[in-house]
Amino acid sequence: MIKGFVFDMDGVLLDTESVCDRTWELAAKDFGLDPKDAMRIISLCRGTNKKTSREIILREVGAGFDVDSYMAATSSYFKKIEAEEGIATKPHAMECLSYLKEKGYRLALASSTRQVVVEKQLKDAGLYDYFEYLICGDMVTNSKPDPEIYATAVNHLGLEPSECAAVEDSLNGLRSAKGAGLVTIMVPDRVGPNEDTGKVTDFVFDSLKGIIENF
Repeated sequence: MIKGFVFDMDGVLLDTESVCDRTWELAAKDFGLDPKDAMRIISLCRGTNKKTSREIILREVGAGFDVDSYMAATSSYFKKIEAEEGIATKPHAMECLSYLKEKGYRLALASSTRQVVVEKQLKDAGLYDYFEYLICGDMVTNSKPDPEIYATAVNHLGLEPSECAAVEDSLNGLRSAKGAGLVTIMVPDRVGPNEDTGKVTDFVFDSLKGIIENF
């Protein structure tokens, strides 16, 4: 019996992944990277924290690449887009959280993004107060796909992993949640379901409305 839900933020509740794609394409041009290659690499980084993303970039591009300047450029582009356009919520995000809260489900968030950014973006979107706990990327030692962040979230809720469902959009996030023993729900964003996600996914919904209709 599911008693709690643990949500990822980027690509699940907020439409940040599409913005990240734009920033990587812009930075790729600045640093002489093939935009298609940049999109391949960012797909490997989805769901991970900054440290792990840095390691992935160096592995894929080469040790001589100025990864710190590249990541600083993507961050600068992101802040510019966020300031000028804002960050949209994903379809049915607030509706879904309101429904679950009214039904008495416990709610936590497990995001690889830094706490200061998570809090700001959730508050700006009007979603902050739905969550009992926020477990962020700089609050754990190991990034997704390691199960630490989901194990920590479940522990804070005081529930068993089998009593919690994780809502994710990335393979790294799904692996993290499944490794921690949670029921896994995939709501695809930039990458659709495939053979790899199928191994660690219990439910797939086209949007967050699927949670409303099935729980």
